[in-house]
Amino acid sequence: MTPLPATTPPLAGLRVLDLATLFAGPLAATMLGDFGAEVIKVEHPTRPDPSRGHGPSKDGVGLWWKLLGRNKRTITLDLSTPGGRDTLLRLAATADVIVENFRPGTLERWDLGWAELHAANPRLVLARVTGFGQFGPYARRPGFGTLAEAMSGFAAITGDPEGPPTLPPFGLADSIAGLATAYAVMTALAARDRTGEGQVVDMAIIEPILTVLGPQPLWYDQLGHVQPRTGNRSTNNAPRNTYRTADGTWVAVSTSAQSIAERVMRLVGRPELIGEPWFGSGADRARHADVLDEAVGGWIARHTRTEVIEAFEKAEAAVAPIQDVRDVMTDPQYAALDTVTTVDDPELGPLRMQNVLFRLSETPGAIHWAGRPHGADTDTVLAELGLTEREITTLRKEGAL
Repeated sequence: MTPLPATTPPLAGLRVLDLATLFAGPLAATMLGDFGAEVIKVEHPTRPDPSRGHGPSKDGVGLWWKLLGRNKRTITLDLSTPGGRDTLLRLAATADVIVENFRPGTLERWDLGWAELHAANPRLVLARVTGFGQFGPYARRPGFGTLAEAMSGFAAITGDPEGPPTLPPFGLADSIAGLATAYAVMTALAARDRTGEGQVVDMAIIEPILTVLGPQPLWYDQLGHVQPRTGNRSTNNAPRNTYRTADGTWVAVSTSAQSIAERVMRLVGRPELIGEPWFGSGADRARHADVLDEAVGGWIARHTRTEVIEAFEKAEAAVAPIQDVRDVMTDPQYAALDTVTTVDDPELGPLRMQNVLFRLSETPGAIHWAGRPHGADTDTVLAELGLTEREITTLRKEGAL
C-alpha cells in the first residue's frame, strides 16, 4: 500500500458524502479522496453502486469498483425511509460536500432537497450531477455519458469520413464530467471560505464534453463552419496520422509545430516538400495530407517501430507508439512517473491501478486503500456519528441500513 505522506494532505479535514452511482459523481469524490478528503460512500442496502458489477471481476469482486471506490469508507442507507432520511441529515450536518446524481426531484421527494440539507448545514456544498442538468426540457430524462457523447458533437466528428459517427469504447463524457465536478466543488468551497455559506453545484454531463471539444460553436456562429469527420487526420496540420511499421506495429506522428513538420520531412527523405508554397502553414499542409501521408507512411513502413522511434527522437520530431494496456503497464515513462501504482488490497492482494491524477511537491495525494466491500464501514461511521448500538440495530431492522 502507498505509504501515508509525511505532510498533511491538502484536503484533510473535508468530509464528502458520495451518494452517487456509476461514474461521473463517484469519480469526482474519488479525486477529492485522493488528496485527503474523508469520503463516505453511501449505497442502498440491497442495490449497491452498479459500478461494482461493471466489467471483469476476480473471485466475484468487481475490479472497476476497486479503482472507483478507493479511499472511500462504505456505508449503506436507504434514503427513502424515515430512518435513512434522518440519518443522512445527521451525516450532512457533519459534512462539507455531498455528491449525488439522482434524477431532479428525487431528493426533494424524500424531503432531502437543498432546503432541508442547507438547513441542516448552511456550509454544505451540494454537487448535483445529472445527464442534462436540474432544469430545461430534458432535465427529467434518464441521462448517461453515451447520450452526452452523441449530443455534444463528439460522435459526429469521430470516425472515418465514409463511416458512421463513432462513440468512444469507454466512459469519456462521464470521466470529463467527474473531473469537472471535482473542480466545481473546489470552486464552491473557495467561495465558502469567503462567504461562510455553501451552495449548489449543477453539473450536466452534456456540458463539460462540449467544452473540451474546442471552438466548434464559435466556428459555426461566426463562419457557419461544421467540423467534418476526418479519421486520424487533422484539418489544422499534417502529417498527422497513425502509420504501420515494418514489424506490423503502429506509431502516431504529430506536426502541430512548423519546425517539427520540417524535421519529419527531412527525416523521411523528402526535404523538397518543405519548399512547396503550401508547406508553410498547418492548414495548407492538411489540404495536401495525401502527399505527406504517402511520404511519411512509406518511410515508416520500411522500418521497425524501434527504428522509427529512435530516428524520430534523434531528429527531435514528435512520435509515439500506439500502445495497448499491456504496453502501458511496461512503458518506461509511465514507470518513472509511477502512473500505474501498486495498492495492497485485503480481498485480492496487490492491485495495479492508475495513481492519483497529478503530483504536488509538498502535499502529495495518495491511495490508502482500494474499493471496500458494500457497507463495510456502516456501523463504525454511524457510531462515530453518535448512534448507539441499539439505534443502529433498530435502523437495520427497519430496512434503513
